[in-house]
Amino acid sequence: MSSWPHDWEGQPDRSAYTTRDSIDYIWYGLGLPADARDFLEVNLPEEDEKALPSSFKIGHLAQASICLSALSAALFHSQVNQSCEPRRISVPLKHAAVEFRSEHHYLLDGKPRMSSWGPLGGLHKTADGHVRVHDNFLNHRKAACDLLGLDVETVTREEFAQKILQWKALELEKAGMDSGAVIFALRSYQEWEESAPGKHIMKGYSFPVRVHRTGPQVGIPRSVAAHIPRNADRLLRGVRVLELSRVIAAPVAGKTLAAHGADILWVTSPNLPSLPDSDIDVSRGKRTTQLDLDTAEGVKALHALAQGADVFLQSYRPGSLAARGFSARELAESNPGIIYASLSAWDDGYGEGPWSSNRGFDSMVQNASGMNVSEADHFGDPAIPSRVLPVQVLDHAAGYLLATGINAALYRRATEGGSWEVSVSLAGVMKYLRSLEQYAGRDGFECEPLGDILQYLETRETDFGNLSAVKHSASVEGKEPGWDVMPKKLGSDEAKWL
Repeated sequence: MSSWPHDWEGQPDRSAYTTRDSIDYIWYGLGLPADARDFLEVNLPEEDEKALPSSFKIGHLAQASICLSALSAALFHSQVNQSCEPRRISVPLKHAAVEFRSEHHYLLDGKPRMSSWGPLGGLHKTADGHVRVHDNFLNHRKAACDLLGLDVETVTREEFAQKILQWKALELEKAGMDSGAVIFALRSYQEWEESAPGKHIMKGYSFPVRVHRTGPQVGIPRSVAAHIPRNADRLLRGVRVLELSRVIAAPVAGKTLAAHGADILWVTSPNLPSLPDSDIDVSRGKRTTQLDLDTAEGVKALHALAQGADVFLQSYRPGSLAARGFSARELAESNPGIIYASLSAWDDGYGEGPWSSNRGFDSMVQNASGMNVSEADHFGDPAIPSRVLPVQVLDHAAGYLLATGINAALYRRATEGGSWEVSVSLAGVMKYLRSLEQYAGRDGFECEPLGDILQYLETRETDFGNLSAVKHSASVEGKEPGWDVMPKKLGSDEAKWL
């Protein structure tokens, strides 16, 4: 059983990569200095061991991506302070693995979270295979029901499944894309690689994080801006991040930047549904305000905030914010030096490819790209056509890699000037994870238990009650990460910078 086809000429084989190899590869690929590694020490307890029951090297990617996010923040801090003070960054493997599932581990007043999965979604049989339906958001659930001729208010799961059984998988996938529903056919690796989006993504992506300068050197490097203090208590203290995001990847990026001291202003829409049970975990460290971009006042307020931001972080469907006047080009014109960071499902960073503007979520990328079929094959039960991974690995890895790319852009803006764009996609992360190869045969499903999860939690008061949630797994000598702001009701803060 091969997880990486032999006919992919020129594709990288990272099957022998250690966790440190991945850290080095991405660090140098982002154009970050080699000599910084002389004073930024990396400590990886339990590195290269198995952490979670999967044929995929999830622990490897968790430890590497979280370490990179802290390492790159430390680099920016050293640039701000013009200092090469030695600093150790530690990321224990088991803690990193727990943090890759943080949205499922928190307790509110001692009680576990309720499931955010919708009543109709998941894997369903079709006339010729299977599809996976995403219905966590009510608008997506309604779109799927409308497509199938069902009433979203009264439909049962059995009725929903019977309607899907009348469709062919690829035809339903296409109809879903045309109607606003989120439905993807279950594919094997071979089926994915033979499809148009699979060919584009698997042959086109070369690196999981895209960082590039979009304008010439301008003005004074932002590292000396008045709102970014020297000798601060945390690595990113004072950095202003305007976040417009939805679950889970981009919010993880914002939460990670917040852990290192960045001022995150999370902007949500009063017109869109939320997932409060998921939002609680990823909203730690963030102030929250609401703006209605369907109004002139809301657009004006967001433009005013963008004028004072260091980073504009967004994960809406590609092109949707640009259509409202918030493209990378327009924001760079009004605020030279801004970093525009985007998270998407399928976009390659160039807006190309047959699915580049399509909606997508971690579970959909796993499903469509062959990961779930391969995981089931490795598990070895022929009765199971699809096996989901034990964590939302693409979401979490994408979030930490996006934070890494933002930190790299902050550093390079300080040293080179210019405005910058950063982009990460779930599909690009999927490709990198696959390039690490899977454990052979049925190996990987047996691993040491993570132990008592409570040891990784901290308890704080919030607007919703006492929250016990996973602490950040990266430790930074002398600049320990942590969250100053605890989850609060959406729209609790004014739309202004501190």
